[in-house]
Amino acid sequence: MTGELIVSIYIFVLAIFAGFELITRVPPLLHTPLMSGANAVSGITLVGALISAGAGRGGLATFFGFAAIVFATINVVGGFMVTDRMLEMFKKEERH
Repeated sequence: MTGELIVSIYIFVLAIFAGFELITRVPPLLHTPLMSGANAVSGITLVGALISAGAGRGGLATFFGFAAIVFATINVVGGFMVTDRMLEMFKKEERH
């Protein structure tokens, strides 16, 4: 294993731990704004996945880049659907 790979794995594990700790401590009142922020981050992830898939670093890197595109797209679309559904709960019903 190269030193660069070990550092990358370390950062990945640290990001998982930090993300879990942050998400579990969010009060329910902030879930909708947090979801909107998560959608923005997922959009950035999607751009990074596109760059990674098109970098031409070999078949395996392209495959992982494509998989990242698929998962990030699912995350973005699902996040917007959940956010829209949550915001619908706060709209007042029109009386006829």
